[in-house]
Amino acid sequence: MLFNSFEFMFLFLPVTLTVYFLLLRQRLTIAARSWLLFTSLFFYSWWDMRYLPLILGSILFNYTVGGALAEYEQAKIRNVSKRAIFISGILVNIWLLCWFKYMDFFITTANSLTGAQSPLLKIILPLGISFFTITQIAFLVDAYEGLVEERNLLNYALFVTFFPHLLAGPILHHKEMMPQFDRLRNKVINWKNLYLGLTLFFLGLFKKVILADTFSVWASAGFDTAQPLTFVPAWLTSLSYTFQLYFDFSGYSDMAVGIGWMFNIQLPVNFNSPYKATGMIDFWKRWHISLTNFITTYLYTPILRTFKNITFSSSLVAIFLAMLISGFWHGAGWNFIIWGGMHGAGLVVNHVWKKKKRKIPAWLGWLITFNFVNISFVFFRAKSLEGAVRILEGMVGLNGVMLHSSLAKVAFLHDLGIVFGKWLDQIHGNDKTWILVLITLVITGQMKNSMELVARVRPAWGFCLLLLSVACWTLLDMSKVSEFLYFQF
Repeated sequence: MLFNSFEFMFLFLPVTLTVYFLLLRQRLTIAARSWLLFTSLFFYSWWDMRYLPLILGSILFNYTVGGALAEYEQAKIRNVSKRAIFISGILVNIWLLCWFKYMDFFITTANSLTGAQSPLLKIILPLGISFFTITQIAFLVDAYEGLVEERNLLNYALFVTFFPHLLAGPILHHKEMMPQFDRLRNKVINWKNLYLGLTLFFLGLFKKVILADTFSVWASAGFDTAQPLTFVPAWLTSLSYTFQLYFDFSGYSDMAVGIGWMFNIQLPVNFNSPYKATGMIDFWKRWHISLTNFITTYLYTPILRTFKNITFSSSLVAIFLAMLISGFWHGAGWNFIIWGGMHGAGLVVNHVWKKKKRKIPAWLGWLITFNFVNISFVFFRAKSLEGAVRILEGMVGLNGVMLHSSLAKVAFLHDLGIVFGKWLDQIHGNDKTWILVLITLVITGQMKNSMELVARVRPAWGFCLLLLSVACWTLLDMSKVSEFLYFQF
C-alpha cells in the first residue's frame, strides 16, 4: 500500500487512527499496540502476502538474539561466547540481505570474470528489506554493547514494523522509538499534532505527486533513451532526476513524520534542505540524516576502531570505506559502488580542506557541492555504467549543442557549431521544462523547507484554506499512483 493512494488516505489511515485512540481511551493499551502492529503488518502484506513470514521471521530471530546478548551475563551461558552470538546474528542478517538483494549481482560479476554462464536467480526484492534489516542490525549492536534495556516483544515488533517508516525509513533507533508508546501524554489524541501532521502529510504528498512525478517524465525519458543526448537535454535530464529524487524521498519522509505526529510518535527528521549545502560534510548533515547517523555509528566508528593507531589519515580511510559500503547497500550494481566511492572521496577532500583551514566563498562551495552531487546521481540513476557515461558525454558537450529554433537568428552561435531545432524533444520536454528546473533550483537553494514551514504554522482559517487548496490540487492530480523511488533500494 502506498501513502499516495486513495485507499490509504481515505480508508486505511483514518480507520487505523480512530481504532487506535478508541482503544487507548478505554485504557486497552496492549490491545491498541496490538492493533497498530496488526495494521502495520497488513500494510506490509498489501504488496505481497508471501513476504509476511520473512519479516516476522526476521523480527523473531533478531529479538531472540538481542535478548540473548542483553541477558548474557544473567543467563550465564557457558557453551558459546557473547561475541559468537553477536557475530552469528549479524551474519544471518547480512546473508538475508545478500540473498534477496545481491545474488544476481554476484552471479553476473562471477560470470564476467570467469566466462561462466550461470543463470540468474531473478529474485524479487521484498519491500523494505534494506531498512528493516539495518534497523535490526543496529539493535543487535546496541544489545551487544549493553545499551538495550527494554525487553518487550510487542514493543520491539512495533518498533520494526510501524508502518510510516517501514518501507523507506527514516531509519529508527530503538531507544528513540520504543519508549514513546509508553508515555502517558501520547495515549490521548493531540489535536495540534493531528493538525500539524496532516499539514506535513499533504506537503509531502504535494512534493511527490506535483513535483517529483513531473520531473520523473523528463528524467526517465533522458535516462531510458538509447540516443545520444545533446548538451541541454543531458543537463536537464540529470537535474530533473536530482530534483525528482529529492522531492520523492523527502516527500515520503515528510509524510512518514506527519503520520507519526498523528499517532503522537516523533520520527526523526530525514532532510534539511540538502541542496543548500556548501560542502560534502554539510550535505550529509542535511541529506538522509537518519542514514548519516547510522553510517557514523555503525560503520565509520567500528571501521575506525580496527586501526591500532587512530590518526587523521585512518579516519579518512574509515570515511571512504563507510561510504563505499553505503553505496553498495543502496543497490546491487557497480554504479552504486561508484556513487558511494564518489561521496566518500568528496568527504575526504572536504575534511582535508577543513583541516588546512582554507576558505572559499559560500556561493562557490555551493556551486561545487551541488554539481558534484548532481553528477554523482547520474551513476545512482543510470541502469548501467554505459548509460551513465552516455549522459555525462552529453553534459560535457561531446554530442553537440542544440538550442531553440528562435535563437537561430543569432549569427555568432552558428560559428560555434551550435544547431537549432526541437531542442528538448529527446526528453519529451517543452519550453516550460528548463524554466521549471531553474525555478526549482532557486527554491531548493533559497526557500524554507517543509519542516521549517510547518514549524511556523498556527491554526487559522486562512492557512486552513491554503492547506485545503494544496490537498485538493494534489488529489485531483493523482491520475495514476506511482511508487516511491526508495522502495527499490
